[in-house]
Amino acid sequence: MDTLTHALSGALLARATAPATPGPGALTTRARMTVGFVAAAFPDSDIVLRLFGALPYLDLHRGVTHSIILLPAWALLLAWLFSRFSRQRYSWRAIYGTAALGIAIHIAGDVFTAYGTMVLAPFSYHRFALPFTFIIDPYFTGIIVIGLAAAMLRRQRRYPAIIAMTLLGGYVGFQGVLHSQAIKVGETYVETHGLGGAGAEVHAIPQPLSPFNWKIIVSSGDDYYEALVNLWRTHTSSPNPPSGISGIWGRIASSYQPVSAATWVHHRRFGVTESQNMLAREAWSQEIFTRYRQFVMFPFLDRIESAGSGVCVWFLDLRFTTPSLPPSLGFGVCRDGVAGPWRLGHATGAFGTDTISELLGMKREGD
Repeated sequence: MDTLTHALSGALLARATAPATPGPGALTTRARMTVGFVAAAFPDSDIVLRLFGALPYLDLHRGVTHSIILLPAWALLLAWLFSRFSRQRYSWRAIYGTAALGIAIHIAGDVFTAYGTMVLAPFSYHRFALPFTFIIDPYFTGIIVIGLAAAMLRRQRRYPAIIAMTLLGGYVGFQGVLHSQAIKVGETYVETHGLGGAGAEVHAIPQPLSPFNWKIIVSSGDDYYEALVNLWRTHTSSPNPPSGISGIWGRIASSYQPVSAATWVHHRRFGVTESQNMLAREAWSQEIFTRYRQFVMFPFLDRIESAGSGVCVWFLDLRFTTPSLPPSLGFGVCRDGVAGPWRLGHATGAFGTDTISELLGMKREGD
């Protein structure tokens, strides 16, 4: 999730867990919420990895700073720093528990997104994910903001924060139910099209704007079948939104159709033609592409383009494609000439060169 939402969730949890009758040396409500806010933002300090390039950041983000194994050490570090910053007005012991809760809620929040979080680092770099929540969810953030506002109005009472945390847990649980429904839609597609014998797997990825928007992916070997559905909508929509940001949101929303009207799109990992397949497989197998191969779940060939006398081969991950927006987390390898050495291309999307001005300048399909 975005860092601000993480930080706000830490402040809310700190208020909800504040003791009814603080003892001597305990944090004040304001200090406790400040510690929770900063501690819940702390795991995203791994953004410094971006200084070493897009691919190292992609590979190591949500790693050691998001580890439940290292959480006690990070909490101790933050508690010591806060104690020093307060000129030892508060002991590190008084701060430690709140700092640990802030880090913990950040880790939990990230686990519920599709990116994957290495909660057992550095002993395991497996990415755990329960893809229930889109990385930016206005409803999730709204519950937190309303809870904090209510807690500020009732400064002497913690029940507004407790209620907000309960609602937040209920909302994530509701998203889990919707995830199960989306999985069932994919399973029906597998059964209807006879893909069960091919070892097909069904995945559901949360999408922007609404908890009812889902991307369903059926994975079968090097083939992917993708559908964008809205589990609530019963009628198809085909709006003609205006240009600009509002038009982009409208086009995104209209891409998610009722289950009965879902359009399934076929993607192939290495392209359609034999020439594409051979070149894409060669590019995909390069050692310099190892980190990207380990990260992606549903890689597919985006494009092959000329680069001077050579060629560049670009891949995307179906998890991070959104209708009407430029692709995110795309990487490629390039080579000069027919038999030159392969090198990494520049990242596209979230870590590349796409800008807001490019989004504003996008035209509707068919314009």
